[in-house]
Order: sequence, then C-alpha cells, then structure tokens
Amino acid sequence: MTSEPLSQKEIEDRLAELPGWSLGGGKLTRSYRLGSHFAAAGLVVHIARTQDELDHHSDLTLGYNTVTLAVHTHSAGGALTDRDFELARRVEELAPAHGVQ
Repeated sequence: MTSEPLSQKEIEDRLAELPGWSLGGGKLTRSYRLGSHFAAAGLVVHIARTQDELDHHSDLTLGYNTVTLAVHTHSAGGALTDRDFELARRVEELAPAHGVQ
C-alpha cells in the first residue's frame, strides 16, 4: 500500500465506495453514533488495534455515545493516500459489530 497522494478523481471514486464518509478540512472523516458510552469506547479500542495493525493512525475522538475519525497521511504532507482509505474500509467492517446506529 502506497503513501503517494491520490488525485482528486481517485479520492472521489474511493469516497463513493464508503457511504457515510466525507471530506472535511482535507481529511477523510466519519462520525458513528452508538447506543451507549461503553459501546463507543469499545469501538475506539477496536479502531486503535486496527490502526496499530496498519501502522496508520487517525485523529480519533470519543464522545458520550459517538466516535469520530479524521484521517490523512502525515508522511505524505497531510494528503489522502491508499492508506487512509484502507483504514476507513477496515473501520467500516468493525462498526456493525458495535451496534452503530
């Protein structure tokens, strides 16, 4: 997986494959609402494990019953890369098991 910046077209194409994700401030972003604070905290733990597995870390915010991610690649000057979309895809696979609403 490369850390080369994606073109605007590549970003748009990949974003279309990730419902609920959007661009904000040059980052790939998504918020999840869960049934409780405990469920949200559990999702954060699983996201953190996935980030460690991928060696790619996002800004990850835990609210009362929400989890928010903002993803970009620091080593690519803050641009979006394949790594960002892979992390987003993996988080999407985790979310249903935590009761995302």
